[in-house]
Amino acid sequence: MSASPYTVRNYRPSDYDNYVKFKTAAAKLPSGGESRTPEAIREILHRPGYCPEQDLLVAIASGEIIGATEIVPELASDRVILNYFILPEHGGQGLEEPLFNQAVRRGKELGAKAARVNVRQENTAAQRLLLELGFRKVKRYLELKLSLAGVEIPDTAAGTYSVEHLQPGDEEKLAQLQNRSFADNWEYNPNTAEEIAESLEQSRSLPEDVLLIYDAGKPVGYCWTKIEGVTGGKEEITGRIHMLGVDRDYRNRGLGRMALFGGLSYLESRGVRIVELTVDSANASALTLYRSAGFKEWASSLWYEKTID
Repeated sequence: MSASPYTVRNYRPSDYDNYVKFKTAAAKLPSGGESRTPEAIREILHRPGYCPEQDLLVAIASGEIIGATEIVPELASDRVILNYFILPEHGGQGLEEPLFNQAVRRGKELGAKAARVNVRQENTAAQRLLLELGFRKVKRYLELKLSLAGVEIPDTAAGTYSVEHLQPGDEEKLAQLQNRSFADNWEYNPNTAEEIAESLEQSRSLPEDVLLIYDAGKPVGYCWTKIEGVTGGKEEITGRIHMLGVDRDYRNRGLGRMALFGGLSYLESRGVRIVELTVDSANASALTLYRSAGFKEWASSLWYEKTID
C-alpha cells in the first residue's frame, strides 16, 4: 500500500507564509472566503482566546498547504465552528475526512457538545461527506445583496430616538444590547466587551462602523457594518451588514428599519456601492425588512451540526 501524499497536522508558526499563500489562492475562488492582507491574516491568527497551534489544522502536500480547518471555539454556547477549505484540485481524494475527524476531536478536548459546519448549498459533495461523518442539516441561510446605485436612502430618525456611532469605551453597552437582542437565537454566541473591542481594532474596522439607536440615553438597537474590501474601481467597494439587532422590549416600533437604513447611509458615505448580508431563511420578519429595502437573494448556504460525545 502506497503512503498518503497528504499530511494533516496542527499549524506551526513557521507555516505563516505558506498559509498566507493558501488563503490568497482560496480567496480567488467563488467559495474560498474573503481576500485578506497578510497583516489581517496575522491579526486573525493572534486574536485573543484563539491558539492556531491547537485550533488550526493544515493539510500539506509536497510542502504546500492545500487545505485547512479552523476550529473556532464558541464555548459560551457549548460548540465549535469548523471553517474548512480545500483547494479544488485536491478535493475528493480522502483529505476531508481526517481534517474533520481531527477537528471534532479538538472540539471534544475543548469541552464542546456540538460541532457546526457551513457549506454552500450547491456543494453537494461536501453535504454527502458531512452526512457520512454523522452531521445533520439544521439550518439554511440566505446571502442577500443590494446595489446602492440609484437607491434613495430615507431619513428614518423619529421621535425620541437618536442614532449615534459607538464611542470607544462603550463596548460593554453593545455587549449587553447584543445579549438582550439575541438571547436564545440559534446562531448567536455571546460576545464580551473585550472581544468586541478587539474586533473593532482589526484592519478596516472602526468603532464608528457600529451605529447605536438610543431611547433617552438607553441603547435599544444597533447596526454593525463592515467594509469587506475593494476589488477594483470605486464602484466595486463592498460592505456588509454584519449584525443588526433590536432590544426585545422595543420590537415592532420600526427600529430595525431605522438601524438598517442608518447602516446603509453610513456605508454609502464610506464609498460602498454593494452591500451584502446573511440571514436565516426562517426569519420572516428580517427577510421582510431586507427585501423591502431592495435586497435580493444571490446565494444560500446550509448549516450542519454533529453532537460531540
